[in-house]
Amino acid sequence: MQFEILDLRHFSASSLRPVLDEESRLWSDRLRWDYRTSADLLLQYLDSRVLPGYVAVENGRISGYVFCVYEEHKAIIGDVFSLSSAAADVQGQLLRHLIELLRHSPGIDRIECQLLLHPHGLHAEIFREAGFKLFRRLFMELDLSHFEPSPSRPALPEGLALSTWRENDFHPAGYLIADAYSGHLDSFINDQYRSVGGSLRFLHNIVRFPGCGLFDPASSRTLTRKADGSLAGVLLCSRVRDDVGHVTQVCVGRDQRRLGLGRRLIEECAENLRGRGFRGLTLTVTEENANAVELYRHVGFVEKHSFDAMVWDRSWR
Repeated sequence: MQFEILDLRHFSASSLRPVLDEESRLWSDRLRWDYRTSADLLLQYLDSRVLPGYVAVENGRISGYVFCVYEEHKAIIGDVFSLSSAAADVQGQLLRHLIELLRHSPGIDRIECQLLLHPHGLHAEIFREAGFKLFRRLFMELDLSHFEPSPSRPALPEGLALSTWRENDFHPAGYLIADAYSGHLDSFINDQYRSVGGSLRFLHNIVRFPGCGLFDPASSRTLTRKADGSLAGVLLCSRVRDDVGHVTQVCVGRDQRRLGLGRRLIEECAENLRGRGFRGLTLTVTEENANAVELYRHVGFVEKHSFDAMVWDRSWR
């Protein structure tokens, strides 16, 4: 098989639409995720001709692509996909070209990548050869038609109030996430969790930007400390299909853990979605985060798919 690897910025959005249409179908089949909004957003960026990446061209037509975005000192590989009959080989070549570019780019000290669509281990060798550390992550799903909340819920700790998400929770949530993930494995995988500013950027992408489904405030929950209005817990949920929700973030402050509050947030979200006719609720979790995995299984989530998160840092050399 012969194909060329060319600069993504030389191609129009329309030339990539057949590839994105096929990818959207796969997202729907494999993850019950309506990828069309994300695909349309990507096409807008492609037409601006500023998105770094590469395309694979076979017999005069585009058969695959890879792209990244820059965020200060780091690059995030956003996606790789190919509809070629040798898709894994094409994707591998695209990834190698982009990784080589990024590792030799001045000012880029860190590369992060989570390929949610691609099965665990598919591209592991490519990333390991380039010096990345890999982490297996689970994609889990709760069938809301069979969901039953805990028969007896303990009262909330004194001084906490459970509420539906409000816009003025945005900044307190940034402080909570940065504190809750201090020293946590997931802050190694995603360095946005290491600071309040980074956590606020993460929240912007979730709450105000359709990068991970459409944010659903009605099913998102907060636990507020009545004394000072700070947050002790938060669960954020987005709609990734008309009848499927996805938990994009759930965390509880370190001083409020082991009180059943994480489970309470998840069950509140699931009950709200079920009452509105949703059929499923999904989430992702790092396999090494054993306590979280155990909690989700107790609620009724089952593993449907696993994928890899990859991290490279120049300081490791």
